[in-house]
Amino acid sequence: MASAVMKFSAILFLVAACAADVSELVGDKSAQPVTEVCLGCICQAISGCKQAQTCEGDTCGLFRITWAYWSDAGKPTINNLAPDHPDAYRTCVVDPYCAAQTVQGYMRRFGQDCNGDGQVNCYDHMAIHKKGGYGCSGDLPYEYVNVFNQCIAAVAAHQG
Repeated sequence: MASAVMKFSAILFLVAACAADVSELVGDKSAQPVTEVCLGCICQAISGCKQAQTCEGDTCGLFRITWAYWSDAGKPTINNLAPDHPDAYRTCVVDPYCAAQTVQGYMRRFGQDCNGDGQVNCYDHMAIHKKGGYGCSGDLPYEYVNVFNQCIAAVAAHQG
């Protein structure tokens, strides 16, 4: 368990560092709808934050991103690769920074109140990530939600 917490902490630190860098570049913190903690817990719930340089089926990377999700997020890229380059999708979604940017772009486009509580928050982002921008109000897999909730609780307990 300790190694899992350390691994999660390292991933959370990496994602936080990426988000901090981006907020400086855009100069508007509100441009990033998903918090660092939320990104980390979505990652934990969707893949266990296992950094995969390969794809499994039609999903890739820490956030298990599909080509359609990446495209809907604005086709972010790394290393000045053109979005229409044949390697642009795969290169981005296996890179933790670019994958996090993909999630941010998707949430900017599809962010909505999925559970009807009157606010768009991390729970909604988690639902959108799993169910997509058009079906986030539907039922979510128990294990996915359970891991997500445990992650949120662990971070809250750690913060004090």
